[in-house]
Amino acid sequence: MSDLADRLGLGEGARAIIVNADDFGMCHAANTAIAGLLDAGYVDSATVMVPCAWSPEALSFAASRPDLDVGVHLVLTSEWTRYRWRPLTGMGTTLTDDAGFFPADVLLVEETAAVADVSAEIAAQLQAALDAGADVTHLDNHMGSVYGLLTGRDFLGPVLELAARHGLPFRLPRSVEGSGADPELHAKLDAASAAADALGVEIIDRLWTHPFEAAPGETYEQVRDDFIALLRSIPPGVTEIYLHPMVDDDELRAVVDVAAAKRGQELRLLSDPLVLHTIAEEGLIRLGWRALRDLQRDGRNGDRA
Repeated sequence: MSDLADRLGLGEGARAIIVNADDFGMCHAANTAIAGLLDAGYVDSATVMVPCAWSPEALSFAASRPDLDVGVHLVLTSEWTRYRWRPLTGMGTTLTDDAGFFPADVLLVEETAAVADVSAEIAAQLQAALDAGADVTHLDNHMGSVYGLLTGRDFLGPVLELAARHGLPFRLPRSVEGSGADPELHAKLDAASAAADALGVEIIDRLWTHPFEAAPGETYEQVRDDFIALLRSIPPGVTEIYLHPMVDDDELRAVVDVAAAKRGQELRLLSDPLVLHTIAEEGLIRLGWRALRDLQRDGRNGDRA
C-alpha cells in the first residue's frame, strides 16, 4: 500500500473508496442512470466514452455540473455487434478493424495498434472532452486495452505522458490485492507504478469490481449481498470500485449483447439502503478523483512509498 491516504489527509488506517460509473456516454440508458447517480451522490465519479454517439449528452451534463467528478474513459475497442464506434482520428490508422470501427477485442489492439496512433487518439478524446467544457478530473481505460494484460504489449507510456501533461490522475492500481487478478501481474504493476511516480501521476492503491454478468439464476438480492461483502472487505488505503450502472430498457437491450439485466441491477444497487448503510457502518470514506487531481496539481506527490 502507498501513502496516498495519508497525503490526502485521511488519517491513519483510513479505508477510502471511489465508486466510479464507467461507460458514461455510451448510450442514453447509461447517461440517464449515471447523471442521476452523480447528482444524488450515489457514485463519486464517472468516465465518458468520448467516441460514442451519446457522448455529447454526457459531456453537456459534465460541462453544466463542474462540481461533479467526470473523467475520460479512454477507448480503443468497440465490443458490441449491433452498436459500434470509430476513432476520432479517422479510419486510416492501425486502430480500426476491417469495417472501420475500433476492434471488438483487446487482443487485436495489443497486437496491431501503433503507439503513435494510440497517442494521437487518446489525446484527441481528452481534447474533445475539454473542448466540450468538461472539467476533466481523471483518466481511465475501457476494457483494459492499454494495460498489456494479454500479450504484455501495453500503451501505458503514452497514457501516463498524457495524464502528466494535463495534470490528471489515472486508473492504475499499485496492487492486485483482492481483485482476483493473476499475482504475476505484480512485477508489471511495480514497473508501471514507478513510471507513474516518475511523471508525478497520482494512481490508486487497488482497483476492484464485481462480476460483469450475473450468474445463471442469480437474484438481485444475491448480487447486493455479494457487493456488501466486497465493501466489508475493503482494506486500508484508496480503492476504486468501478461499475456500469444503466437503465435496463429497450434501448440498452438493443445496444448490448449481454449483461443488460446486470447493468440495471447495478443502478438499483448503488442507491440501495442496505448498501449505503454498509458504507456508513464500515466507516468507508467516500472520495472523488478530484481529490487526487488536486493533490497531483499541488505538487505534493514527491515521496511516495
